[in-house]
Amino acid sequence: MSANKKLLLLPGDGIGPEVIGVTRRVIEWFDKRGVLSFDMDEGLIGGASYDAHGTPLSDETLDRAKLADAVLLGAVGGPKWDDLEFSKKPERGLLKIRKEMGLFANLRPAVVFPALAEASSLKTELVSGLDIMIVRELTGGIYFGEPRGIEDLGNGERRGFNTLTYTTSEIRRVGRVAFELARKRSGKLCSIDKANVLECTVLWREEMTKLGKEEFPDVELSHMYVDNAAMQLVRAPKQFDVIVTTNMFGDILSDCAAMLTGSLGMLPSASLGAASGGRLPSLYEPVHGSAPDIAGKDMANPLATLQSFSMMLRYSFDLQDQADLVDRTIANLLASGLRTADIMQEGKAKVSTSVMADAIIRELDKLSASA
Repeated sequence: MSANKKLLLLPGDGIGPEVIGVTRRVIEWFDKRGVLSFDMDEGLIGGASYDAHGTPLSDETLDRAKLADAVLLGAVGGPKWDDLEFSKKPERGLLKIRKEMGLFANLRPAVVFPALAEASSLKTELVSGLDIMIVRELTGGIYFGEPRGIEDLGNGERRGFNTLTYTTSEIRRVGRVAFELARKRSGKLCSIDKANVLECTVLWREEMTKLGKEEFPDVELSHMYVDNAAMQLVRAPKQFDVIVTTNMFGDILSDCAAMLTGSLGMLPSASLGAASGGRLPSLYEPVHGSAPDIAGKDMANPLATLQSFSMMLRYSFDLQDQADLVDRTIANLLASGLRTADIMQEGKAKVSTSVMADAIIRELDKLSASA
């Protein structure tokens, strides 16, 4: 890989700067050893951006994100900004950057590390070895559909409304991402909808079926209603491998799947656009929120952000060996018994964010020396 890949860091709010700081140390570790190198830049998003610029995402930061080879984001939001008008809330910055960068496919893996199998709220035998990939459509659906709003009907009555809408091309492009992932994994894909009630997802089911027959006949496609899928995730989660679904259903189901692993603090994500001219628009972020209650207390779990960086190495830069090294580092630290507060178990060693960061660097040194 050339040394001029541009990486934009957007720490954001709450624990975002802390977890991004740990990953920055890992990036610098790689750079010092000449393994890979990034031109790193940093910008503001969310509440931090509002405080500085009066908007949750400035045009200047958005332009820098579009020019970057990849974006790594921490977290946005917090009670400090709860009273802002809707368009100024930190989360609007996140939705805007996804939309403006064309990041239509959100990949959210739910993987149970062997050392954490007992941390799940489900029985160990139900989650041991769990490895699910949820592909969530990210720039369409009810979160972006028009018309939307709240209107006054008079006599003290108001009406809130949002529009669920998808086109054939929106469905098929995210479907291709999911089918291709399934082809590389078990060859099985489950598409989740609510086609017994919502016409929009009747179209979703029809288009997924057509796409499978036309372009991916080697992949076994199944369909499931979202309410049943939620039940099956907590009843027998290992029946799933790759799941593809709409924006709102994916938002809900991926958080459900996250808790199967024991902690939201352990899960990464990748948001990908359409490759063009050798570039893949991409943004990587941990699934956990800004956790304002522990911000600045050296308690945050940095491993989801580090796994997000590992996904970046895989999907944006095709650096499989380096990604494997990061993943082995995380697995070894967990096996050694190190735990941040969110994943603490009896008999394990509770450590701070900074201590976990030091341990990550030591383990990288150890693994690289033995390679």
